[in-house]
Amino acid sequence: MTADLVYVVAGGTLLLAVLLPQLLRHWAVSAPMVLVAVGMLVGLTPLPDALPLDPQENRAVIEHVTELTVLIALMGVGLAIDRPLNLLRRSSWGGWSPTWRLLAVAMPLTIGSVALLGWAAGLAPAVALLLGAVLAPTDPVLASDVQVAGPRGGDRDEVDGDDDVRFSLTSEAGLNDGLAFPFVYAAVLLATEGAVGGWALEWVGFYLVGKIVIGVLVGLVVGRLLAALAFRGRDSSDAPTVAERGESLLALAALLSAYGVGEVAGGYGFLAVFTCAMTLRSAERGHDYHRAMHEVVERLERLFTLFVLLVLGIALTRGLLATLDWRGVLVGVALVGVVRPLAGYVALAPWARQPDEVGGTTTPEKWAVAFFGVRGVGSLYYLAYAAGESPDLGGDWLWSTVAFTLVLSVLVHGVLATPVMARIDRARGR
Repeated sequence: MTADLVYVVAGGTLLLAVLLPQLLRHWAVSAPMVLVAVGMLVGLTPLPDALPLDPQENRAVIEHVTELTVLIALMGVGLAIDRPLNLLRRSSWGGWSPTWRLLAVAMPLTIGSVALLGWAAGLAPAVALLLGAVLAPTDPVLASDVQVAGPRGGDRDEVDGDDDVRFSLTSEAGLNDGLAFPFVYAAVLLATEGAVGGWALEWVGFYLVGKIVIGVLVGLVVGRLLAALAFRGRDSSDAPTVAERGESLLALAALLSAYGVGEVAGGYGFLAVFTCAMTLRSAERGHDYHRAMHEVVERLERLFTLFVLLVLGIALTRGLLATLDWRGVLVGVALVGVVRPLAGYVALAPWARQPDEVGGTTTPEKWAVAFFGVRGVGSLYYLAYAAGESPDLGGDWLWSTVAFTLVLSVLVHGVLATPVMARIDRARGR
């Protein structure tokens, strides 16, 4: 019966994924909000009795499902970003300056602030650090109005030049889903090896630097090889290339190849996938093939994300929040309402460009970028992964707190995304 119920849930998710975007287009309500609510209603019925929902008993399943969901989302984000980035040309780094600030300033501030909140609330240092690392990654796929539209086609040197809000949130999420990993490893090492000591140098040299470099290099190599295959590879002089045939499943091959090679090589597979997608996107930038690949990944991303949220909604009314207390509520509310907005604004404000410059951000736009740091599926993955490395890092309280924060983020950001972004677009004349 359990397998049959999974099919029922999956089928319902697919149907909602098809219908919701059209039904909600005129409302300040996001599809993730509806899916969580529907899941909670289903959870109040006898229907899910046989579904495997306990995170302690089904940790491995949660880890792998959320892992695949994040990978698909990262591929979609990498293909969606139109703004070019050439690592060998320093001039191209300037257009990504909001992203670097959010990663270098906002992310560590968020991790540290949440960890301090957890420690002050009585958590062990390793658990507090894990809580900060788990809740640090952003995930704009849960609020579609704050992400870039996707490949537009056409020969352009740079697009979205005046939309730093959507670009910053999308690119930040593409990178910080991988860059949160070193801090998750730090929490695991703190829990398994004890106080900071001999493992600190290994963490800095390998987990913080080495695995990042390996992941980026693997993504570049795999992306370049697949780009050559897609746009220049021919079986004969008359045969069309993969891109000319419009074989969009290459995006899935790229996703799996980059992640697999990145992990085997000892790097961060998440970074390898995002870098591979960006490298593919940089080849023949104006080609319509990018749009075809993005559409396939976008559909998969929507299906997997909504499936996870529907099951999460069911779990919420089936005991997932049983251990939630004032400490968990405090952490969630503080992160969504105070920590992320302030950390994001601190990251952007000191080095902000003037509004009359191309791509410059106004003060309301900076606050929008700072506020819309949506928490998502990546947080569930990191928690499940850490719990597999150390049982001390997988307590019921952590699951309740992370689930509460995720749902709070989906609700608050989902309600505000449409009106806030519409106001920003009107101010820009878009």
